Amino acid sequence: MDITILLNYFPNLTETQKQQFLKLSELYKDWNLKINVVSRKDIDELYVRHVLHSLGIAKIQQFLPGSKIIDVGTGGGFPGVPLAILFPEVHFTLVDAIGKKIKVVDEVVEGLELTNVTTINDRVENVKGKFDFIVSRAVAAMPTFTHWVKGKIKKESLHERKNGILYLKGGDLSEELKEYRIAEIFNLSDYYKEDFFETKKVVYLPLKFRG
Repeated sequence: MDITILLNYFPNLTETQKQQFLKLSELYKDWNLKINVVSRKDIDELYVRHVLHSLGIAKIQQFLPGSKIIDVGTGGGFPGVPLAILFPEVHFTLVDAIGKKIKVVDEVVEGLELTNVTTINDRVENVKGKFDFIVSRAVAAMPTFTHWVKGKIKKESLHERKNGILYLKGGDLSEELKEYRIAEIFNLSDYYKEDFFETKKVVYLPLKFRG
């Protein structure tokens, strides 16, 4: 699968961004042979299952230059790395407690020459600082996740949408989100036509989680 599918949905990529997205596939294929961070099946569908999926967040929220985003439980670098390519003037902090995953992310970031990414090998509870948005891809149920990231969101918003969490999730979320009446759910099938996105969603939770 090539980068064409990405250009269908993000036609305004610069030449640099196109080259970075092309190289991203090579880097992950290479690293995946050494440290398995992406399933074998998914590596063949990298642009749909990982890159486009990560960039689903950008369909909901465009990050402004100077904003700070933290990707919690980044794993092999998703959604943080594709978002960092798309928003070169935004700073991304990618956090994961598993050292070998962060090692891969470090190598990918270096290979792509991304200067807007910081990686941290630790639990998010130990990370200092506050961020405009917290992004993640289904690392825990929402009540657990909000507990982990408590106190990490800046109060002052740069964007029209209030600061908060943008969380990639799938399936039926009614039970998981029943405590969060102000959560907004965006179906990625409204933005992408591939079958993979049929049940995929972005959940937005503003700073004040309850109510």
